[in-house]
Amino acid sequence: MNKSQLIDAMAANAGITKVQAKAALEAFVKVTGETLKAGDKIALVGFGSFSVAEKPARTGRNPRTGATLEIAAKKSVKFKAGAELCAAVE
Repeated sequence: MNKSQLIDAMAANAGITKVQAKAALEAFVKVTGETLKAGDKIALVGFGSFSVAEKPARTGRNPRTGATLEIAAKKSVKFKAGAELCAAVE
C-alpha cells in the first residue's frame, strides 16, 4: 500500500474526505518526526511504539575491495508492534 492508497482507505474508514485524510496523515508524520527528533517516545496502545535507537560507530568492510572503512554513529527510528496489531496480522 502506498501513500495515496492509505489516504483513500483512511478516508473511507473514517467517513471523511480524502483532503482531510491527507491532512491528518501529513500531520501525524510531521508530529511523529518532531517528537522523535526531540528525543521523546510515542506509544499508541494496541498499535505500537516509536522510539529512537542510537547506533554506535563501527568498522565495516567494502565487499568489492575488501578495504575496511569507518561507519559513523547514527540515530535510527525503531518501531515495536503492539499486541493488538500483532494479533491482527496472525
